[in-house]
Amino acid sequence: MGTVIMHNVASVDGFIADENDEVGPLHDWYFNGDTPVTGGGDQHYDHSGSGSRIKVPRASAEYVRSVWDAMGTIVMGRTLFDLVNGWEGRPPAGEHVVVVSHRPKPEGWHPEASYHFVGDVTAAIDKAQELAGDRIVAVNAGDVGGQILAAGLVDEVAMDVVPVVFGSGKRFFGGIDKQHLLEDPHVVIQSERVLHLRYKVRR
Repeated sequence: MGTVIMHNVASVDGFIADENDEVGPLHDWYFNGDTPVTGGGDQHYDHSGSGSRIKVPRASAEYVRSVWDAMGTIVMGRTLFDLVNGWEGRPPAGEHVVVVSHRPKPEGWHPEASYHFVGDVTAAIDKAQELAGDRIVAVNAGDVGGQILAAGLVDEVAMDVVPVVFGSGKRFFGGIDKQHLLEDPHVVIQSERVLHLRYKVRR
């Protein structure tokens, strides 16, 4: 089975959005760089299926490309799904999406897309790994990501830290209320307006 990585862009004080789910400058580095991120066959990645082409700082490009190329399934919560309308059935990376939700997929919503709605986090990771095979399962941080970490189902934590302080908002680890130890970071990449960090979860 593939590695389960909890990931998000975050402020230095650990927020992934403000109280209104606005990301402010957190994603600016995706567009202000000089290096397009391309996948297999030189296909350009765009921003969540919106047509806004990703151009990251040169120091970030190889790291972002390698992670996105290895991604098989994204796991997200229903709040994010509703906010972005499931990226209109075209996830930014990977072929499959698992949505943790007690509500079913909206009737008639992009029937061609490989989106699966599952009622709890354990079943969501099982389904995501089944779909991903030996590729990465990427878990969006936030409340659902925190629940998956608390359940012991996350292998690594990856953060793209942007130099901004939010002060309040939606936390990277959601409402998690128990201590979890991580190993020393095995990825540390200093780039322009973003620091890429990746930690293995200590077992």
